[in-house]
Amino acid sequence: MWGYTPWPIAALATPRARLLPRIHSKRELFPPRKTMSRKSLSPRLSVLALGLLAAVSPVAADPGGAADPGAGGAGDNPTVLNLPMRSGGPKSMDPVFGSTVYDNKAAAQVYETLLQYKYLVRPQEYEPLLLAELPKLSADGLTYSFRLKEGVHFHDDPCFPGGKGRHITSEDVFYSWKRMADLSNKPKSWWLFDQKIVGFDQYRAEQNAAAEDGGKFDYDAPVEGFRVINDREFEVVLLKKVFGFRWTLTMFQTSIVAREAVETYGTRIARHPVGTGPFTMAEADWTATKMVFNRNPNYHECYYPTEWMPEDVEAGFTEAAGQRLPIADRLVMPFYPQDQPMWLKFREGGLDFTQVPAENFREAINRRKGTLKPAYADEGITYHPVPLLDFIFRGFNMEDPLLGGYTDEKRYLRQAISLAIDWEEFNDSFYNNENVIYDGAVPPGLDGHPPEGRMEGAHRGKQLERAKELLAKAGYPDGKGLPVINYYSSNNANGTEQSQLTTRQLAAIGIKLNPRLSEFASVIEALNTKKAPMFSYAWSSDYPDGENNLSLFYGPNESPGNNHFNYKNEEYDRLYEQIQEMDPSPERSAIFERMQEILAYDTPFAGAMARTRKYLVNPWLKNFKPSEDFYNWAKYLDLDESKHK
Repeated sequence: MWGYTPWPIAALATPRARLLPRIHSKRELFPPRKTMSRKSLSPRLSVLALGLLAAVSPVAADPGGAADPGAGGAGDNPTVLNLPMRSGGPKSMDPVFGSTVYDNKAAAQVYETLLQYKYLVRPQEYEPLLLAELPKLSADGLTYSFRLKEGVHFHDDPCFPGGKGRHITSEDVFYSWKRMADLSNKPKSWWLFDQKIVGFDQYRAEQNAAAEDGGKFDYDAPVEGFRVINDREFEVVLLKKVFGFRWTLTMFQTSIVAREAVETYGTRIARHPVGTGPFTMAEADWTATKMVFNRNPNYHECYYPTEWMPEDVEAGFTEAAGQRLPIADRLVMPFYPQDQPMWLKFREGGLDFTQVPAENFREAINRRKGTLKPAYADEGITYHPVPLLDFIFRGFNMEDPLLGGYTDEKRYLRQAISLAIDWEEFNDSFYNNENVIYDGAVPPGLDGHPPEGRMEGAHRGKQLERAKELLAKAGYPDGKGLPVINYYSSNNANGTEQSQLTTRQLAAIGIKLNPRLSEFASVIEALNTKKAPMFSYAWSSDYPDGENNLSLFYGPNESPGNNHFNYKNEEYDRLYEQIQEMDPSPERSAIFERMQEILAYDTPFAGAMARTRKYLVNPWLKNFKPSEDFYNWAKYLDLDESKHK
């Protein structure tokens, strides 16, 4: 997620010195940005950074020295973060079952992936987390070689002998990924591995067939493309080159879990996480209103980054350079399905940051200048606008008897609905005209986003007369004879008001909606089971490549995969498989364009928009550089209690 800044996709395997000048899009939207590290700092800043390291982290000068990861805030005065979750909470902490932003926010505190995003670097790059180094790739682009980091243990938990968490191994990685193949786990993200690893699809089919016949799913059965070298080294062999495979290894769904925990707790693993992450969570600490995480006293050696952007120095994000992680002792994550209680709690000083609700935008932000109003700035509050890699849309289930199908009449119906939706009114009513409205499925900042956001053949409203013409051609003049359409959306925040506006806009051409509003997790469940004829939510790109958004329409990814549109088109699928193997190039960009032309013709969705999220941060919260590209950043945060209300 998300933005106006172009993302150098070559970050996958290219050193930054060669990387930053390259922009993989049809045109350069912005010049590349300079990054800084201790090696690239001016002499003055270098001395400052080294002085900080000496002041805050004696361990940094001697990485092999023993250090207490709990030092700095434990005891009678623990450092407690209060970080809001803008929803009713996650549905599951199990990585293979999780699929939403809210699942990610929670799971990322206790589980870890092989790779992670660099906290302060923009555009985004990845770095090792559970690995000792970045994976090595064979000359043919098919075999990845991995080496796990030493000293990484699972959380202490009764599922282990003596309650002591053991060291992670190569087998843990493959066990965790095999869980995604087991249908009894109701996995939501098999699409991440589908048709990518040698023998994995065959293993999935054979083991699930055995389980259906009364046998068991054998996690010890081999997968040809999974090779264990020893406890710390392993290889993964791909069926074909997959450009985004390493980005996949940053995603929380690929987190490493302990087999003992899964076998001990069964389905309770959804609420009883046992990972390797910087925080732990007890089952009793997840209630209807919040989650509470505590520092993992045995967290492996990780340090606050010493690589950052030039502007991070003035923002104060570099002062903790080299400090042992996690910094805070406890993380409280209260749930706010409605915005105003969250906003009021922030204003009372009960939250360390907040996202700015649309209703409070003018109260806090000078719209003309795009700056924080003096009354808030005088309190020491800081303002951080974060452009998102966002895809906000209205979707159609292509298997639905009414809205689905590929005949001209079915296309006319979906196109009529699309032309009746006025995105400008949504932008004005709910987003203070701050959103970017665009055609296609690829947001601003990524290769594949159309020039100026416009694409020939798109059906962008508001065009009511044209919408009425197409509705008549679909066989429903003025909406006559058209059944009421069930429309699924979330009732979080202003979801109810947005569904009312959608209903009113479609009524202008004679289409009646029946809004089916519920918490977000229930909406996703309806999509996973193909029950929603028409639906709405915001897709946030999993990684900075337009391929990720285009995967939403790849036929084999149908629900419960990420293709909730259940869209299938042979040409589109063939082109998608082709771009997966390609490096960024003009040829790949041309294929992106053709794929979106196909989508515009079939119209499995109406849209789209991309948001800029507004964060306000209270003066006592330190080191918070807001991002929605990843959610394991709580480990970097600290508090200055002298500035607390």
